[in-house]
Amino acid sequence: MPTTLAALIAATLAGSPPVLTDITYGDADVAISAGRILSLDVGPAPWGEELETWVWLPPSYESGDARRYPVLYMHDGQNLFDPALTNYNKEWGMDEAIARMAANGDLREWIVVGVRSPKQRYLTLFPQKLVDHLPDAMTSGFDEFAEGGEFSREALKGDAYLAHLTQRLKPAVDRIFRTLPGPEDTAVMGSSMGGLMSLYAIAEYPDVFGQAAAVSIHYPLGNPMTGDVEASTTAWQAYLATTNLDPATNRIYMDHGTATLDQWYPPYADAFDAMMARHGWDQSNYMSRRFTGAEHDERAWRERVDIPLAFLDREDP
Repeated sequence: MPTTLAALIAATLAGSPPVLTDITYGDADVAISAGRILSLDVGPAPWGEELETWVWLPPSYESGDARRYPVLYMHDGQNLFDPALTNYNKEWGMDEAIARMAANGDLREWIVVGVRSPKQRYLTLFPQKLVDHLPDAMTSGFDEFAEGGEFSREALKGDAYLAHLTQRLKPAVDRIFRTLPGPEDTAVMGSSMGGLMSLYAIAEYPDVFGQAAAVSIHYPLGNPMTGDVEASTTAWQAYLATTNLDPATNRIYMDHGTATLDQWYPPYADAFDAMMARHGWDQSNYMSRRFTGAEHDERAWRERVDIPLAFLDREDP
């Protein structure tokens, strides 16, 4: 594709970083079915890791009008747009889904910002402050997931990850692109550990992310075979009570399947839903779905992504 897009937004507003470039992967352009995909470099995360970031612009973005767009921030960005970016040839098909739904009048066109999985994914996407409300006997079992280290409050990077998203990435996106920057038009979505981080993101920054979607959220936090439904739900309840998350202004979507890893999730979902209902969350601001037979992978998430997308869009046509 030609460089233009107003000469890559006037050489990214003549500043560095951020740096905006057309994306290639290896020797080939990444193939998307609609819109345009770009690479955005805003500098390293607070712990020094470069988190590769992709920005997908919907088909009408370059039409010449001055329209502004809502923005969806997503974790595990390499799995969103094209199999060439993934490690196992499965993707969400976000470019197809948003373009299709918008063409059918079922969704506004959204900009999608996808952040690559961090190297220590478990330690980075774990809801950091939730640990303060979990029993030690439970967290001691998380060491097996700590990517070669030891699970501890100090080893977690969730707060730094969210600082990167909210204090570096989002301001750059809002400065470079024609966005609708308010919380009512800013959402966050992810799956599995990314689902945990999406719920944590809206709890920590409810005035930034007005809505969140947690797809196949990893309710057990660690090994589901040794998990504790009551301890997990009680911890979320105690943690959420310390935040400014508000059912009057925020919206949350949760879901899970019943096959592969998701087979362990239904009891957690039932307990979590009951807890949220006790605290003022209802059908106007909270959706929880169970997909019988659905597995824990991108193909399953691709099949149902229209549902969370429609929920996240407060101005769904």
